[in-house]
Amino acid sequence: MRAFFVLASAFALSQVIAFPRTTASPPKDYPIRPVPLTSVRITDRFWAPKSEINRTVTIPHIMHENEITGRVDNFLKAAGKKTGPYQGQRYNDTDIYKVMEAASWSLLDHPDPQLSKNLDDLIEIIAAAQQPDGYLYNPRTVDPKDPAPGAGPERWSWLLTSHELYDQGHMIEAAVAHYSATGKHNFLEVAIKSADLMVDTFGPGKRRDVPGHEEIELALVKLYRVTGNQKYLQLAKFFVGERGQPHGVERPVFERGSRFFMYNDAAYRQDQTPVQEQATAIGHAVRATYLYSAMTDLSTFFDGLYDKTLGALFDDVTERKMYVTGGLGAVAGTEAFGAPYELPNRAYAETCASVGGILWYHRTFLRTGTSAAYNALERTLYNGYLSGVSLAGNTFFYQNPLVSDGRQQRSEYFDVACCPANLARLMEELPGLIYAEQGRRIYVNLFIGSDVDVTVNGVKLHLAQQTDYPWDGRVTFALAPDAPLTGTLALRIPDWAMPGTGTPNALYRYAQPLQAQPSVSVNGSTVPLSLRDGYAEVTRRWQKGDTVILTLPMPVRRVLADARVKEDAGKFALQRGPVVYALEGIDNGGSLKEITVPLDASATHAFRSDLLNGVETITVKAGDRAVTAVPYYAWNNRGRGEMEVWIPY
Repeated sequence: MRAFFVLASAFALSQVIAFPRTTASPPKDYPIRPVPLTSVRITDRFWAPKSEINRTVTIPHIMHENEITGRVDNFLKAAGKKTGPYQGQRYNDTDIYKVMEAASWSLLDHPDPQLSKNLDDLIEIIAAAQQPDGYLYNPRTVDPKDPAPGAGPERWSWLLTSHELYDQGHMIEAAVAHYSATGKHNFLEVAIKSADLMVDTFGPGKRRDVPGHEEIELALVKLYRVTGNQKYLQLAKFFVGERGQPHGVERPVFERGSRFFMYNDAAYRQDQTPVQEQATAIGHAVRATYLYSAMTDLSTFFDGLYDKTLGALFDDVTERKMYVTGGLGAVAGTEAFGAPYELPNRAYAETCASVGGILWYHRTFLRTGTSAAYNALERTLYNGYLSGVSLAGNTFFYQNPLVSDGRQQRSEYFDVACCPANLARLMEELPGLIYAEQGRRIYVNLFIGSDVDVTVNGVKLHLAQQTDYPWDGRVTFALAPDAPLTGTLALRIPDWAMPGTGTPNALYRYAQPLQAQPSVSVNGSTVPLSLRDGYAEVTRRWQKGDTVILTLPMPVRRVLADARVKEDAGKFALQRGPVVYALEGIDNGGSLKEITVPLDASATHAFRSDLLNGVETITVKAGDRAVTAVPYYAWNNRGRGEMEVWIPY
């Protein structure tokens, strides 16, 4: 049965390009192309187990929670198969869609007939809940006379709060993933029907409005990619370009104290000025990163439309508003960016904002080719993103503080449960973030043990990456082209592995310069380090059996924040490789209140296979005692307790 399913899946994938198109394939695209996740298999000892936990624990856990909390029942009620009121928040439909996206991608490497059937059953329910004209929004459809709070009295009437388009965006992304992974049209047909209704409703000469929560813009670009239909791309452009414009619709105004009062602030939802004038990151951090991702897509398809603005936004976020863990969003009440250098360690840093950041940084690299985007992506991936889920895979953080008095604890699920499924879908998409290609150049952006198959200049190339990263800086690449191949292997040299203490405008710098240098060898012989835009390039005529070894120095480093980050004055953070560390009370006598550590204190590191599923720990001398730090992502996996990333010195 398993062999048959694998063959069936392979055939289904081959049919993706056969879907009827109304126009040719996109005439323009990113200058650098990601090697698709369908061509990459993760094999290493760090990420492969986490991916397996995501598939076997996290995804089933979320699907179960969606059932017992009434999220699935809402679709059944909208379809007339059950009775009763709508349950939960008006955006809860997306918790179904996002986990379906994650589950769809998981079928690529792990065909599972039962999971495939479960998805088809859900798709049948979703299709039944969809209205004949394509409208699909359970918070209204379950009881049109009494829609869920914030949904508005009529269709599209309160887009700033309703999440109607946000919900549909995640549905479309899930449908595209399901179609791409299985070749089945059933979910994609629902998505197309919904998108066609939006095309008929919004645009020049029609309804002029924008969603309060960005997401539909990303989804419409993805739908354009699989269908080739320009109208979806044009609608995405319309929604982005409409921000900051007079919409010509009456907006509701909410009284102070109302749960919706924040929506009165156009800046909260990035609707205060046209996007090309938004040179600083403000407002809700998740919404903002989704918007910036869409703007990057549109700059690619429309001749650099927003390039100047995007460059300014990237600098503003990474040089003034990003936590050392990669977390985004300093203001708890609005889940928003703060002022420049406003980075309190009680940090909101919503997990979804880390996911949104990764989506944006990836697109930024594909557009610009510089390593700065992947430096931000890697910092987020190993720290602010990974901290959002427990090592067991079944409890989650919504926000990710950098200090705790011991009251924080991961939860099995949330009333507002956007983060768990967002984590799950990104984990399944991780293989597609490792490699990229441009002409005869193959980029290695993440050091994750994996096998990849690509075609370069008509020659098939198998590349195997082996490493114990992030605990060890040695990365080995074995190349096996079908025939001799002239090309370039571009290996990212992370910012933490560069000589010196950091760039002058860096938000974070290192207390001491790096002594050792990165090195590259080919077939046992060291080659000169030829850097271009942060990548070490090795160009040669590759043959089967060639081996490249990249060695990155990984000493324990002390990180200092810009003096304008007030809470971190007189403190340092520990980092080794891409991993930021934290002190936990459980390792340090129960309390961290009296701990100070000299900035130049000696430090050692050691791998502990018996601790936190296997981690490298750091020990530093603090007077007559030793202080132990563990990776930040692994904190709060041994019960409640104090934690701090920034250590007084």
